[in-house]
Amino acid sequence: MRRLAIACVVMALAALAAFLDGQTNSASLPGAPAPPADYVCPMDPDVRSATPGKCSRCGMNLVLGIPEPVEYPLNLTVSPRVPKPGDRVDLTFMIKDPKTGAAVNRFELVHEKLFHLFIVSQDLEFFVHGHPTVSGAGTFQYGGTLPKTGMYRVLADYYPTNGTPQLTTKTIFVPGGGLRIPQPGPDLAAKHTENLDVELATDPAQPIAGFKTMLFFRVKPGEGLEQYLGAWGHMLAASDDLIDLIHTHPFLADGGPQIQFNVIFPRARTYRLWAQFQRRGVVNTAVFTIPVSVLK
Repeated sequence: MRRLAIACVVMALAALAAFLDGQTNSASLPGAPAPPADYVCPMDPDVRSATPGKCSRCGMNLVLGIPEPVEYPLNLTVSPRVPKPGDRVDLTFMIKDPKTGAAVNRFELVHEKLFHLFIVSQDLEFFVHGHPTVSGAGTFQYGGTLPKTGMYRVLADYYPTNGTPQLTTKTIFVPGGGLRIPQPGPDLAAKHTENLDVELATDPAQPIAGFKTMLFFRVKPGEGLEQYLGAWGHMLAASDDLIDLIHTHPFLADGGPQIQFNVIFPRARTYRLWAQFQRRGVVNTAVFTIPVSVLK
């Protein structure tokens, strides 16, 4: 009798296991519906939709599924090879397909431009947000001046068609003496720019490396604000050693005076922020400095 009871229990467990296995694998049976897939913004992967459309944050077309990141080789040529402070320098960027080695000829518009360029000096005092233009197959060119000696970090932001968005860093040196290693202190004081006053508050008040920091910018006057390159703001954050360069756009903004960015600072360093907003056709750049600590 006891053997019969044990046999019944074993049979019941086997039947339950078979039922659960059938439930788990039902999606793989012929004719079974596939699990739903998300449409994702390639620039802001946290923006997703069940249907095709455009990103509510940056305006990019949503793509089906999350694309695997692929790094595209970028070569930077500086002319003259040894730049001098204050003299014109030409930067030529050549982008190649990582699979074929051929020049990439097609790029997606991102915030109204094919290529966004940021240049920051070693002392964190010089900042440029520019837009190189196409000058040949897979080639972009930008001309300007580097005002002082020292190291400059270059951030190239572009999106090859059928690829993934790219953020590539390069380094330029302007030789000479008087190099100064920056040791910036905190600076969250309100800034008066071209035609705006810009205030900044952070949450948490003391940002922690590896955790989300919310940056709340308030601009005055709040009327006359316009989108700048397809967004209500642009921001570059650079660590004081110029290793980390972060280009981002508002998380929440509606054309009003309150503009929120969300950032995860990767390391415990001091970061300088350049926040850009446009009012009545004028681009305003407000500069802040934020210390980021480790979790204690």
